[in-house]
Amino acid sequence: MNLGDRFRLTLFTNRPALALAADRAGVDRIGPDLERLGKLERQRGMSTWISDHTEAELPAVFAALGRSLRFVRCNPPHASLAEEIDRLIGFGAQIIMLPHFHSVDEAVHFVGAVDGRARTVLLVETASAASRVGQLCRIEGLDEIHFGLNDLSLDLGVKNHFAVLCSTLLEDACATLAAEGFPFAVGGIGRALDASLPIPSELVYAQYPRLGATGALVSRVFFKDLPEEQFAGEVTRARERLTHWSRQSAGRLREAREELDALVVAGANRAGR
Repeated sequence: MNLGDRFRLTLFTNRPALALAADRAGVDRIGPDLERLGKLERQRGMSTWISDHTEAELPAVFAALGRSLRFVRCNPPHASLAEEIDRLIGFGAQIIMLPHFHSVDEAVHFVGAVDGRARTVLLVETASAASRVGQLCRIEGLDEIHFGLNDLSLDLGVKNHFAVLCSTLLEDACATLAAEGFPFAVGGIGRALDASLPIPSELVYAQYPRLGATGALVSRVFFKDLPEEQFAGEVTRARERLTHWSRQSAGRLREAREELDALVVAGANRAGR
């Protein structure tokens, strides 16, 4: 099967109309982002989006879905995480993502709280968690790992999340999971062939087959100002470009990585002047 066909796309939204359009467009997983605890303080000063989604919005969003799986990102580890997970499963969540954890024990607690009632995804956003993916992927009941690039860029002290795509830390972590045959996703994608982006989307798309990843978030820039009737066409184009890059030689993928790295360094140099 082509990479584009099996690539798992996940969309955060609390808008039933957008959820319906994305469902019809072939986005695989859709649902609200409930992560709030500590995020504002952690990402203060960054131009990142902080979700205002609530549990009360889950029923309307999930009711809009047909083929897409009901997805939700919960809060990071906290004293009442098990109770939060019980509520999310009660609303019908089929996939739950745990953000911003640090230890294997926290990951084990999360998987235990889900207890097989939904698919489990760990969002790796710290260097300490990334260095432990070999242990994490062996947790019984864990289904997937997703690398979150915004917080990883903060933890690594690099200028932006594109730099993380070229980092040794991410490459080593992905290589570990690929060798284990464990499914993992990386960051998010914008619209294919979008020349308005600060980093050409083609160079970002090329990193997925290079790293061995088979999933990503649908970034906010993907659907910003996009008429809902055009959503399906853009999803199809994204899958086509992912398949295109998966068919390129290892040498061409290395070239794309070098091109991306050069753009990231040039941007950092301009910002530092």
